[in-house]
Amino acid sequence: MSYDIWLSNERMNIHTSSQQIQEGGTQVMAGTNECQLNITYNYGPLFYEVFPESSAPDHGLGIRWLYGKTGEESIPVLEKAVERLGTRRNADYWKATMGNAGWALNILLGWAREHPDGIWWGD
Repeated sequence: MSYDIWLSNERMNIHTSSQQIQEGGTQVMAGTNECQLNITYNYGPLFYEVFPESSAPDHGLGIRWLYGKTGEESIPVLEKAVERLGTRRNADYWKATMGNAGWALNILLGWAREHPDGIWWGD
């Protein structure tokens, strides 16, 4: 299971980024410029620690806090989350390390900066 998160305009057209990625639990083989990322649920407990209103998994939103927010609204929260978690990745993508979770959020932060008017969506 995983989170699918994307940044789009009000018509749900996914934004594209100037940076190509080949990250996440589901990857496009040659990479993609779409602002859409699949993130393993394994990182969920870490997300509950860094997003507002998320003091415990059964009382918070975790990464779902982003849904419906604009890129601009999310920037300060994502900056703090990435600073707290760091971006030092483990070779095992599925391992719930702070760096793995921070790396994923750092990708989202880059998109938010690139498209501050975009809106976060997910399932």
